[in-house]
Amino acid sequence: MKTLNFASTAVSALSFLALIITSTASAQQSGIKRTDLQRYDLSVPGYETVQARIDFEAHTAFGKHSHPGEEVIYVLDGELEYEVEGQSPVILKAGEVLFIPAGVVHSARNNSHAKASELATYIVEKGKPVLVMKK
Repeated sequence: MKTLNFASTAVSALSFLALIITSTASAQQSGIKRTDLQRYDLSVPGYETVQARIDFEAHTAFGKHSHPGEEVIYVLDGELEYEVEGQSPVILKAGEVLFIPAGVVHSARNNSHAKASELATYIVEKGKPVLVMKK
């Protein structure tokens, strides 16, 4: 029985690692670095929370994308411009927050000469990709 539990745990760990690598790889763009910080199951069955730090070099942008769940953004450093589908662009400075509803297309841009960073918290259905790029 212990062998089965070990095998099951190993498969789960490898699946989790593959999900993180796929999510991280698709999120990397020139001048932008995504660092996954934590992932935990929520008390709501089938849902989890994922936190990531996204660092933007000066004059870089992360293209149009969406998430299968809600995103809560907290700007850590610098200033970032967000374009959220159906809304006017908004510029946030360090300490300011933004809520993005599930499935809403949005993008982020650092228009300044300095680096900028955000903490992104996603509340998503387990097993779905955290990030979906738009063409």
